[in-house]
Amino acid sequence: QVQLVESGGGLVQAGGSLRLSCAASGRTFSTYAMGWFRQASGKEREFVAAISTSGSRTRYADSVKGRFTISRDNAMNTVYLQMNGLKPEDTAVYYCGADRTPLFPSSWEKEYDYWGQGTQVTVSS
Repeated sequence: QVQLVESGGGLVQAGGSLRLSCAASGRTFSTYAMGWFRQASGKEREFVAAISTSGSRTRYADSVKGRFTISRDNAMNTVYLQMNGLKPEDTAVYYCGADRTPLFPSSWEKEYDYWGQGTQVTVSS
C-alpha cells in the first residue's frame, strides 16, 4: 500500500552533518507513525528515532539524543532525520519504516509494516 524511498546518505567527516529524507507514496501517510532505524555491518538493526502521526511526539535512542532530530511534513509525504555531530559509530545503513497502527512512536522494529531500501551513511574519523 505504501512505498518508502530514503535519500540523503553519503560520506561525511566526524563532526559533520547530514539530512536524510524518506518519501512515501499513497494517501495515508499522515496516519502512519514513522521511524528511523539503522544497521551497521555485522550488527543487528537498531532503533534511532520515531515520530507520531502529527509530529507532536518524538522519541530517540539515547545514543543520538541531542544530535539527531526527526521531523515530518505530511503535506509532502516525507519524514526527515537531521543528523548533526556525526560520529564514526553512526556509520550504518539507515532505513525508514511506517507503522500503520500506531499507539505511539515505537522503538520496536516489529511494529513497523513498511520499509524503505535504506541509504548508506559513512562517517570517517
